[in-house]
Amino acid sequence: MRVRLKGDAICTLLLLVALCSLLYSQLEHLVPVGNKEPTKKQPSGTAKIFSAPRAPWRPMPPEATALRPQVTPIIRRTEVANNRVPTTTRPPLTDSAFNFKRYLLNKDNRNFNLLINQPKKCRKAPGGPFLLIAIKSVVEDFDRREIVRKTWGREGLVNGEQIQRVFLLGTPKNRTVLATWETLIHQESQTYRDILLWDFMDTFFNLTLKEIHFLNWAAEFCHNVKFIFKGDADVFVNVENIVDFLERHDPTEDLFVGDIIYNARPIRVQKSKYYIPETMYGLSIYPAYAGGGGFLLSSHTMKKLSRACREVELFPIDDVFLGMCLQRINLKPILHEGFKTFGIVKPSAAPHLQTFDPCFYKDLMVVHSLKVAEIWLMWNLLHSPRLSCTQKKQVKKPFQWKKKAQITPQASPLS
Repeated sequence: MRVRLKGDAICTLLLLVALCSLLYSQLEHLVPVGNKEPTKKQPSGTAKIFSAPRAPWRPMPPEATALRPQVTPIIRRTEVANNRVPTTTRPPLTDSAFNFKRYLLNKDNRNFNLLINQPKKCRKAPGGPFLLIAIKSVVEDFDRREIVRKTWGREGLVNGEQIQRVFLLGTPKNRTVLATWETLIHQESQTYRDILLWDFMDTFFNLTLKEIHFLNWAAEFCHNVKFIFKGDADVFVNVENIVDFLERHDPTEDLFVGDIIYNARPIRVQKSKYYIPETMYGLSIYPAYAGGGGFLLSSHTMKKLSRACREVELFPIDDVFLGMCLQRINLKPILHEGFKTFGIVKPSAAPHLQTFDPCFYKDLMVVHSLKVAEIWLMWNLLHSPRLSCTQKKQVKKPFQWKKKAQITPQASPLS
């Protein structure tokens, strides 16, 4: 009896061992769904990356177009992919928008093709226009260009003098943001005939390229102009005051007027938008230059600057670069109190006064940093028949405008 029970136990044990072995062998072939490797073969070629389609560039009339070259822009803004994985690493202090190494390697590229031209702009008036208004703009700022056209930048007669207008543009930094930008700019140019578009990327540090290309264009296509106002699209300009001022000057003589900044020092703080390393500019003080909100120059000065800018080494801050060109031709710019590059400063003895008042703007030339609605409002207020500035502001004691410091280490060349 004991022998039989012992044999049954051994057989049962052997059966259990065999069953476990079988189960174990089956489990080796089972893989959890989440860890299962794909069995599909990967393609051998590189995957194609699709981008937003660009609108076709429609043919333009010969007088308004030029062939589009394959040119690498001098400066490109570092683009960050939208799907980049966040990281805890702190970014470098230097602004990644400006690559100094790339700038130094490409700074001699200063000839870019004109994609949209207005060669007949200065032929409309006999003897050429009295004043050409040239406004720096970017492709996407359609609203700013339109408000300038409807207000202070109107073409036609002002105080009996002929005024003409152009906008200065480069190609957009991100062409996929506005896929129809080419079609829109083409249509805008056909409608207003005031667009100049060059084939360099429109970045802050490429404004120097915009400066030299405009001067070259003016010397070639608008040599018969008497005076030029060059400024930003976010300024308010009292064109009547400018015409009145210029009528007392000779266009065949040197003239360069604006909000002149003296003894400005290069900014060495890497976080600053205007950071310039010592290796790029070793001197301690910049030459005198005009604030970028707007300035005036005569035809004679424009031609001399056009030649000088071909000889001066490019500098990434356009205002300072133009100051270097003025220094090259030994011309001292003239400071005019009517140019408010940094806006209107409240009087020290009357801080309660509202500076956005047409009576403050009435005697000025240029006021910088206004919004679209503010430009429209100020234009209508100044041209209202009900405007009266005869009533003096009541203050406790006479006041004077704050004088800007002559040395401003952290003063921004542009705003």
